[in-house]
Amino acid sequence: MRIAILIAAAALILAVPAQAKVPFVKKAQELGFAEVKDCKACHVGAPKKGGEMTARGKFLEETKAKKKAAEVDLNWLKDYKGK
Repeated sequence: MRIAILIAAAALILAVPAQAKVPFVKKAQELGFAEVKDCKACHVGAPKKGGEMTARGKFLEETKAKKKAAEVDLNWLKDYKGK
């Protein structure tokens, strides 16, 4: 019984970091960007700070820097001309 509880707790703890930016995916879809299905729309491999980005991710990071914004605004995707 104790082992089952520990396994369940470990699964929940490990699942939380993987879902850290899921709201970004959901918000992008709500804004009409149906092609954004998961984190790989902007990240190559597992999302992490300083990790490799796709062209879409690079666009968002560059726009963030140009606007001196604290965080990426997914409304900027309307200006993204890539695929």
